[in-house]
Amino acid sequence: MARKRMIPAINEALVEEMSRDPKVIVYGEDVELAIMGDTRGLLDKFGRDRIRNTPICEATLTGMAVGAAAAGCRVVVHMMFSNFLYTGFDAIANQMAKLRLMTGGQAVMPITVIASYGGGGSNAAQHSDSGYPALVNLGGVNVVMPATPADAKGLLKTAIRGNNPTFFMEAGGRGGEMGEVPDGDYTVPFGKAATVREGKDVTIIAFGSMLKPAVEAAKKLESSGIEAELIDPRTLVPLDEEALVAAARKTGRVVIVDEARDRCSVASHIAAVLADKAFGSLKAPVKRVTVPNVCMPYAPNAEKRMIPDADRIARVATETARA
Repeated sequence: MARKRMIPAINEALVEEMSRDPKVIVYGEDVELAIMGDTRGLLDKFGRDRIRNTPICEATLTGMAVGAAAAGCRVVVHMMFSNFLYTGFDAIANQMAKLRLMTGGQAVMPITVIASYGGGGSNAAQHSDSGYPALVNLGGVNVVMPATPADAKGLLKTAIRGNNPTFFMEAGGRGGEMGEVPDGDYTVPFGKAATVREGKDVTIIAFGSMLKPAVEAAKKLESSGIEAELIDPRTLVPLDEEALVAAARKTGRVVIVDEARDRCSVASHIAAVLADKAFGSLKAPVKRVTVPNVCMPYAPNAEKRMIPDADRIARVATETARA
């Protein structure tokens, strides 16, 4: 098992899956130059028949994906930033998410869409959204949120091999994170949460970019005598409700951390699930730590105040644990 950063782990998954299956193709804006780093070297290895730059037109990217998938390709579309999903949303919401149902299973959609989300890089409002709640609401698509290099590689390989559209949300600014990645060919199943840390006083549910500050918060809590259980759902669709409910029942106190804006966030949905299925075990209201309902500012000092950090998570978890 080797230690790798997240972007090389993603790149490794792409190389392995393209080598394994000649039907896998990759295209998107600047994939040849590998602006994000995750498609580096693919053009030299697989050539322009399978690696293509595209015009800056997301409606074309997503429409092409539907057609190529219906024709038998396994499509990987790199959208760069998750904000760009908005401009390609017609094909996403009306075609990708629905065609398998509407054709009675005759058309499958083996499409993986990669998009970077979140703030922290001063990329301003049009490049810093965490737009995955809109995807979660669609029905008919998977949404995965890797927080570690190992999960990034394993979840991406599962996505590419699957026959349903999957949105692989790449945490902005997380590409440099180190972690152990298993050797050899492996996949991570969808719908299976990971218990990152055991605890008895409060449950923290965090995913994607929010796992790192949640881990730091759990360490701060430990120094004050609070043992936090930390759960990473890893995939939002499908969601491992059983694991989340069990963790809520274990401690009776829950804090959910989500980099999306608070209104209609994934944290809101998880809180509703727990209120429905674990209400009798809850000793305090479920709390959410999210982004305020505003556009992400450009200025670094203003942006920093918007994004949940370890101190904020620890403060809310302490209040919840002692409620």
